[in-house]
Amino acid sequence: MNKILKVLVGVVLSLGVMFLMAVYLTTFHPDPVESVNVYPGDDTPVLAAGQTVKILSWNVQFMAGNDNNHFFYDDGPDPWPDAATVAAVTRRVADFIAAEDPDLVMLQEVDDEATRTHMQDQTELLRQYLPQYAACTETFYWKAAYLPHPAINGRVGMKLVVLSKFKINEATRYALSAITSDDVLTRQFNLKRAMLQVQLPIDDGRELILIDTHLSAFAQGSNTMEVQVGQVLERLASLPEETPWVLGGDFNLLPNDDALTSYTELRSSYNEQGTELYPLISRYPSIPSLTAIEENPESSYTYMSPQDPLRQPDRTIDYIFYSPLLAVNRGEVLRGDAKPLSDHLPVLIEITL
Repeated sequence: MNKILKVLVGVVLSLGVMFLMAVYLTTFHPDPVESVNVYPGDDTPVLAAGQTVKILSWNVQFMAGNDNNHFFYDDGPDPWPDAATVAAVTRRVADFIAAEDPDLVMLQEVDDEATRTHMQDQTELLRQYLPQYAACTETFYWKAAYLPHPAINGRVGMKLVVLSKFKINEATRYALSAITSDDVLTRQFNLKRAMLQVQLPIDDGRELILIDTHLSAFAQGSNTMEVQVGQVLERLASLPEETPWVLGGDFNLLPNDDALTSYTELRSSYNEQGTELYPLISRYPSIPSLTAIEENPESSYTYMSPQDPLRQPDRTIDYIFYSPLLAVNRGEVLRGDAKPLSDHLPVLIEITL
């Protein structure tokens, strides 16, 4: 009997080890700092000192469109979009970018070989539609060969992407901390948030630093957002003082405490003690600016809740921050043709180097 018990225990332990190995080998484990491949393009020009540069940042919500997009993670009933919808939205996102004609594009939530978006490589599709952006770099921040969640039940792959009309010297991925309340198993399958730092040479010997990011969501009840904002601040503080930089992305954080008090129904989604974004938005200039948000919050809204049948913007969670060294000619949240394409609106800044 003891021998049989030992055999059974051995089998159970072996199966457990095999399961853990399978989970580890099929999920994403980036280093804290990683060099990222750059696709430089042929004869890509170099930025010029004194040049005006237009930069767009946009969470494109894996090209799902802004209709029938109340998905399971917001307790919604909608299924993933069909292949025709994803293809059509990708084309329209490219058309919107082409019409706005920014020099640099920072995107969040771009899928690559994900079951929910029919295994499309959305970066490659955008590059086909937008050949003027000869330089490109990207990094995964969600990747698993199989995610055993009933609403996904398949492969996941999602990236930060930077498209550029100008030469990129190098790109680096800086990891952000995981949700601190996640258990060990959940952490393997969950998103691995990051900052994608891109260095673009300027013809006077300097560089323009671009940082694309997407901070955590669904991290209530933990100090995750405080930790991640601290890591963003550390990254900015590490840059040389004379180097101009632009940081853009989806921060998943309200801009100030007035926004929190005005959203009674949303309080459970944010820190009731005050927004963790304050150390960042109070220190560095931004689009939308804190002043603009305080004076006219509605004009600064960047997000449309899928629970709203009219899809009206109702809060600001997407921002572009920039170095005080830069002169800003224009900055705004874009609406119009962007509104049907994602649950987020793009943010635009036009700077002079």
